[in-house]
Amino acid sequence: MSSRLLSLMAATGLLLTGCATVSDTIDSLNPFASSAAKLPPLAPIKNSLEISVQWSSSVGKAGDYTFSPAIVGSAVYVAGHDGVISKLEQGKTVWKINAGQALSAGVGANGRLVVVGTPKGDVLAFSAEDGKPLWQAKASSEILAAPAVGEEGVAVKSGDNRVFLFDLSDGGRKWVYQRSTPPLSVRSAGSPVFSDRYLFIGFPGGKLVALALQNGAPVWEGTVALPKGATELDRVADVVASPVIEGTQVCAAAFQGRVACFDLAQSGTMIWSRDISSAAGLVLDGRYLFVTDERGAVHALDRLSGSSLWKQDKLLNRRVSAPAVRRGSVAVADAEGMVHFLSREDGSFVGRQKTDGTPVRAPVQQLGSGFLVQTSGGNVSAIEAQ
Repeated sequence: MSSRLLSLMAATGLLLTGCATVSDTIDSLNPFASSAAKLPPLAPIKNSLEISVQWSSSVGKAGDYTFSPAIVGSAVYVAGHDGVISKLEQGKTVWKINAGQALSAGVGANGRLVVVGTPKGDVLAFSAEDGKPLWQAKASSEILAAPAVGEEGVAVKSGDNRVFLFDLSDGGRKWVYQRSTPPLSVRSAGSPVFSDRYLFIGFPGGKLVALALQNGAPVWEGTVALPKGATELDRVADVVASPVIEGTQVCAAAFQGRVACFDLAQSGTMIWSRDISSAAGLVLDGRYLFVTDERGAVHALDRLSGSSLWKQDKLLNRRVSAPAVRRGSVAVADAEGMVHFLSREDGSFVGRQKTDGTPVRAPVQQLGSGFLVQTSGGNVSAIEAQ
């Protein structure tokens, strides 16, 4: 088996489809299983930031899935595998409901809707105001990525790499997009991203695609990575995490591939690419692109040229999440639920905060002037770092 594929599975616990022998080895490779190897120890640091947990709340555990909160204004919507969905404000529960079935992905939300997905491919929508059930729709297979809610509808990517757009009001299917996939592909928790008249989504084979919101037709396709190697395992090169968009620049990362940025104002021309493999994800700010690679190193790149600015490699093999950036700090979390704060300018450690000790699989998110973290154990924490 490819050593880089082993690295992915040891880093994220994501599965592969299309090969029974691979699935048979999952239990022994799953880092979240009780038999997983211990993480490398952390060197002690001295916090140079004032770090405080503004609030913390307990929600359902994630099980083998990845759940990420949805932030809409001051409201935070959270869910767990047990089917419980909650609306929080300043850490206090506004409402809590039970969807009546197990969930496998969530949460997508706007001011009107809260949307989650199930292992059976059900898409469930609830009122953002009071949690009342509004509608239910059906995708073609299990849903692993949080639905995306935009003005044009609810976008859902299913486990078989189909993309659906459902009507906001009643869940009626507007369109479905399907493309051929390679024999093996990573089960992706990366969500679609709305931007202008398009929906951007990553696919197996290293492709980033823009779909027209009107009819789901592909209008642009960017090559983030090219599959290469002698075996199907070696040729896994998938865009696993959500793409990021700022202005006319869209960037994405591929496992066993590259980080690449494209200029949408120039017909999607590639601006630059770097040979950095990532299954965790990336984030943009005004000057930099930050990405966590497959081994857990955090990189800062110039967003205009792709040149390296710094690399923090003291978290290797700790199964590090995608980063978030705010107020001069870059925040990532690891498989022990530890949140690490790095200097935006040079990548040095400036702080560290414990959560509940369970893995953080979803990207850290920006919340107001701080950060929001959801662990697989069901802890949601708002953390301020100044």
